[in-house]
Amino acid sequence: MTPTRLLAGFASSLALALSAAPAIAAPMEIEDIAHIQNAGNLTVAPDGATIAYTVSKYPDLHAGEEDGGSVSQLYIKRADRAPTLFTTAKGSISRPHFSPDGRTVYFVTKRGDDDHNALYGISLVGGEAGKVFEHETGIGDYTVSPDGGTLYFVAGEKDEDDETLADKGFDAYAYEEDQDMNALWSVSLRSGVDAQARKLFDAKHVTGLELSADGRTLVASAVPTALIDDFYMKSRLHVIDARTGGLRAEVATPGKLGGFRISPDSRRIAFQAGTDIGDTSDGVLMVADIADGRFTQLTKDALQHVMDVEWLDDDSILAVAHRGVESALVAYDLSGGEERTIPTSETLVVRNAEVGRDGRIFFTADSPAHPTEVFASRGNSAQKLTNHNDWLAGKTLFPQTTFTYDARDGREIEGLLITPTGAKPAGGWPLILTVHGGPEAHYSDGWLTAYSLAGQFGAGDGYAVFYPNYRGSTGRGVAFAKEHQNDYAGKEFDDLVDGVQALVEAGIVDEDRVGITGGSYGGYASMWGATAQSEHFAAAVPFVGISNQVSKFGTSDIPNEMHLVHSLKWPWEDNWMNLLERSPIFHAGKSTTPTLILHGERDTRVHPSQSMELYRSMKVRTDTPVRLVFYPREGHGNRKAASRLDYAYRLMRWMDTYLAPNATRDDPMPEFDLGLEEKLGWDKN
Repeated sequence: MTPTRLLAGFASSLALALSAAPAIAAPMEIEDIAHIQNAGNLTVAPDGATIAYTVSKYPDLHAGEEDGGSVSQLYIKRADRAPTLFTTAKGSISRPHFSPDGRTVYFVTKRGDDDHNALYGISLVGGEAGKVFEHETGIGDYTVSPDGGTLYFVAGEKDEDDETLADKGFDAYAYEEDQDMNALWSVSLRSGVDAQARKLFDAKHVTGLELSADGRTLVASAVPTALIDDFYMKSRLHVIDARTGGLRAEVATPGKLGGFRISPDSRRIAFQAGTDIGDTSDGVLMVADIADGRFTQLTKDALQHVMDVEWLDDDSILAVAHRGVESALVAYDLSGGEERTIPTSETLVVRNAEVGRDGRIFFTADSPAHPTEVFASRGNSAQKLTNHNDWLAGKTLFPQTTFTYDARDGREIEGLLITPTGAKPAGGWPLILTVHGGPEAHYSDGWLTAYSLAGQFGAGDGYAVFYPNYRGSTGRGVAFAKEHQNDYAGKEFDDLVDGVQALVEAGIVDEDRVGITGGSYGGYASMWGATAQSEHFAAAVPFVGISNQVSKFGTSDIPNEMHLVHSLKWPWEDNWMNLLERSPIFHAGKSTTPTLILHGERDTRVHPSQSMELYRSMKVRTDTPVRLVFYPREGHGNRKAASRLDYAYRLMRWMDTYLAPNATRDDPMPEFDLGLEEKLGWDKN
């Protein structure tokens, strides 16, 4: 379709004085996704004023850059100075960490001839980064002792025998049994790059660690095995003697586990966790005694989801709390009482926070106007410290608002709506309903444009784009997140149809031109919308979606999570038929919704066979247009720039074919030419 283009800017005052024509600020295009940069991995130096953080960006294929995943580089921001790019070498960095004296920034990366991730360091004076330590396998999480002499890190052991056998063709493996387990190690940083590390703790698979300020105690998150199902449902905190590696205590939380921090006085652990084994997420703030592991749930009944925790002092915990589509920085006392809310702009969605020595709070946040940047809060104001997306000043950004409606049973549901500006077409705009995964996740009123989120480029093409936080979403407390349980495709997905109907009744969208898309559980919703609720949707683009709840149980890597926090029953507990009836394949024969199915071939969470089943069911039972596209190098979500770009082009091409005002609704099969060579500026010949 022809994109809607709006006059949204004017030429400079000098140009106007010369009677030049005003410039036109163009809306975002799919090609602009490659320009998006996001700040993250924020850490504060011992001086309390200097910060280090990373900025991540995907390769720009339109500019001729090589395909690949997101690349992060290191930035340093000193007080009253502009941010400085500190690394430029090829290879992505992660986990920046200041040395105790504040003179060096450590980080993990793989460079040059490295076989795997190693620890590097760069002086704040400048110069080249150098390798500090290399283990026999890749280094994961790490921390440094207060005297700067000892490195504690998470890594596995190298198995020479397995590599030798694999080289000779013996590469068979036992499903879910042949696992690479991570241990907790220590090594002297004064002994050189090739120093021999000592294994401290390997009773379980270690996933993360923190070191107490006195250097005596390590707290590690660990699980019985390296299976992702155990990571979700059996992660626990372990208190370990930093000198001997002996286990002192275990924090026996009942459900999911999130981030954790040790108090400045080395006596307590603040952490995020699920309130019980059936809690779908890890959004409750808790505090544990480091001596014996006993813990208290501080915010179990709060209508929020805690995203990050830090200590303000020995007796106060700082939490990043998402409340509905908004966020807050909240200080809690040790009994769970709210001491105060730290001021931030109402337009910001805070993602994580760090506290400097002087009590100044640094945080990353995004908004409808920009992706994630770094901010600082002191007193009654928040200051934006970075601007890595200044290119957006030359773009028209369409209005983003909160849209609240009542579901059919009276339950209030929130969502976020991006709409074009200018004259609304007769009957309303076409709609792209975008459903989040999980369902234990939520949309916040921040930046909502990415390869799988049409947001601004969808509005630029004349679409309204709606992001609902349906039942099962986080951000509104544990009870709301549990309302989808034992009710696959029930009230949770009725909320989606009710949201569309509310938009229609408000005169915003055209009910005959509604498309649905989403990934994972959002892919399940899109498949359900294309089959069981086909009368409501004129197009569907499900990604890594669930089409058969019965076979999904046998092919997914999270069967226990499915049982404990979603279905609440095993399939054989009088549940087979219920699962089948809640499966899109059961309803495929009545589908009239043209459906484009997208899936990563290496997906272990939702096996690619789920998309194959829906494709085959629709192909055999209907004449409805259906196509299945696989991404050979991708898993449960696209990580490479080319796959992400391809996804966005296919999404919009499909929606244009069936929803646009001039839509032909002609099935583009068998030829589906995206015109990538032309779009990328490549010569097809």
